[in-house]
Amino acid sequence: MSNEEIKTKKNQVLKCLVVDDESFAVEGVVNYIKKLDFLELSATGSSALEANDILREKDIDLMFLDINMPELTGVEFLESLDNPPLTIFTTAYSEFALDGFRLNVVDYLLKPIGFQRFFQAAQKALDLYLSRVNPNSGETLGAEMYIKQDDSFVKIVWEDILYVESMQNYLKLHFKDKSYTIHQTMTSLEEILPKDAFFRIHKSYLVNISHINMVNGGRVFVGDIELPLSKHRKDDLFNNVILKKLMNK
Repeated sequence: MSNEEIKTKKNQVLKCLVVDDESFAVEGVVNYIKKLDFLELSATGSSALEANDILREKDIDLMFLDINMPELTGVEFLESLDNPPLTIFTTAYSEFALDGFRLNVVDYLLKPIGFQRFFQAAQKALDLYLSRVNPNSGETLGAEMYIKQDDSFVKIVWEDILYVESMQNYLKLHFKDKSYTIHQTMTSLEEILPKDAFFRIHKSYLVNISHINMVNGGRVFVGDIELPLSKHRKDDLFNNVILKKLMNK
């Protein structure tokens, strides 16, 4: 990271909105915000409807959003926003974690929230914010991700994903010797994974470029697996992906 990027990171302040129908929960998050010089409280709200009005009036960089609220849940509210700010879910219930992954939230904090865990989530939000403001800052996705399988969370390494298969409202992540099914859209997963590492070869298939063994006609071979390649994506795959990879070797 350059000196200029370090300076930007040090001086950057995220404007925060805290949304929770329990006043003591709001106070807890507000107190934590005040401890960090890169966070600034802009507003608080006790419902999704109140938060919606605030977002119309103020520029918010980071929203701390409770899930269980009257009228609209935090999940329903976030789904309704066309251009939501960076969001951290705060909740007492772990079963909504998959919704957080599906909606691409920054983090998922379980109540009662300790300051160390809060700091980690806030730092993650700052890093993500800076990577969006300055795409050349070098911020990248960590090698590990967590996905929900039944009642557990499984750690995966995205580099080990061979390809992703879309099945209506679900995605199937294929690895060398196993596969996992998650409830998420292909578009939202594409936003999470590194764009220079994965390529959408077909509306139903997203492939890890490093695992492509051969491209022949309208087919892409990943190991022994043969996948369809859309005609309108073929030139883009060769010109903007494969050739660039070869030139960078």
